Order: sequence, then C-alpha cells, then structure tokens
Amino acid sequence: MIQTFDLKSKVVLITGGYGHLGRAITESLVYHGAKVYVLGRDVDKFNLCFNENAALDKNLFFEETDVSNTISIKNSFNKIFSVEGRIDVLVNNAFYSKGQSPEKMTDEEWSYGIDGNLGSTFRCMREIIPFFKELKGGKIINVSSMYGIVAPQFEVYEGFPSFLNPPHYGAAKAGVIQMTKYYASYLGHLNINVNTITPGPFPSNSVKVNEGFIKALESKTCLNKIGEPEDLAGAFVFLASDASNFITGQNLIIDGGWTAK
Repeated sequence: MIQTFDLKSKVVLITGGYGHLGRAITESLVYHGAKVYVLGRDVDKFNLCFNENAALDKNLFFEETDVSNTISIKNSFNKIFSVEGRIDVLVNNAFYSKGQSPEKMTDEEWSYGIDGNLGSTFRCMREIIPFFKELKGGKIINVSSMYGIVAPQFEVYEGFPSFLNPPHYGAAKAGVIQMTKYYASYLGHLNINVNTITPGPFPSNSVKVNEGFIKALESKTCLNKIGEPEDLAGAFVFLASDASNFITGQNLIIDGGWTAK
C-alpha cells in the first residue's frame, strides 16, 4: 500500500521559507521526511529562524537565491540538482513589495510589487521546467492570496490604515492563480503538476497585538477566527505528496471561509 503522505524520497525547494508562514511550511515538509532547501537572500534570518530546532538539521539547507534575478535562480537550481540528482517540488512562497496607497502609488511602486508577487513566481516556474522535463515529472506549488480572488472589505481597515492591502498585491496574486492554470495545462502532458494555495487571514505576531483589527478579521470568516501558520502547512505537505498526483490546475483556498460568504 502506498504511503501517500510520505515525503522521504523527495527534494523540495521553497522560496520565502523563513518568513511568518514559510517557517511552518518548511518545518512541516521536513517533519514529513522531505529534504528541504530554503531559497533566500539572508542566511542570518534562516539561521535565526531554525537554529533552535535540532530535529531539522540533517534535512534542511539554505541556498542563497535572489528571486528577482534569473541568473541567481538558475545557479541555485543547477547547484542543488548537481548535489541531489533530483528536484521533486518547487514551492513559490517568496514575495517583495512596496507602496500601499490606492490613489498615490507610483508607477515604480506598482511595477515593483507586480514583479515581486507575480514576476518572481514566473521566473522560478520557467527555470524549473528543464529539470522536471529531465526527471519526467515534478510539482510546482504557488502561493496566492484571498485578495487575488476578492477585493478587500475596506471597513475592516477603518482605524487600521497601515494594514490596508495594496492594489498591486491582489492584482498580482490573481495573476498567480491564472498562471497556475496556464502552466498546468501547458505542462500536464509532461507529468508536471501545478497548483496554487491561497491563504486567507494569517496575521503575523506583530499584527496580532492590535486586538481591534484581529476581531475585525475574525468576524469576516465562517469560523470566527484567524488562521495560524500551522493551519496552512498541511496543504503544502498534501500537494507535495503522492496523494495529489491527479490534482493539477487547482486553487486550494485556506481562509476559514472568508471567500465563501
């Protein structure tokens, strides 16, 4: 009988693997047996994030990578492939952005945010394809947002303007969902699965201190609570595992029911 959630034979690459959500995703992948490479720009942040967890040591690695730079992505993929002889899963979780105002955002801020949320994902997808072709299969897991599906409910942000979701973020995340479908169709005959995971309200610890804002978020979900990083991690294990071998082109929404209302 196949152990469908066993990741022991798999090499997984994750961008943005030491952030608020990335940490829980990375740890869960390792705990389920995967050998995980965190692709990022700051080894100190990586070490600070994971150095207290000795259980991760033998299957967790850092590879310096700038997802805004194609050459950096190519070099990282080539290096890991030369060491491991395989890459099974790519998780596109990293993003970068600046600017917030729907009315005063500059052209440069708009372009930067679109690139940081959509262009970076495209570059990583494009550069992993040759490796998956050689291996005759692979899995890509992209990360979108509920604001790639619905508009912000602006009353939530009344009194909390610093938390307002910017317009380029949702636009780019909607693009991630469409790009997932495009590449799922384009790569399916090569046994390459492409899916998206779409988180809902998962505020960071620094945001949680604002109790009024958290209550406003909670009121918009069906479960009347916000998400914790651990609530998200299992979906990545599922899509990285053999349990999802017949799933592609899909968007798995994990939002406590926010977008169901």
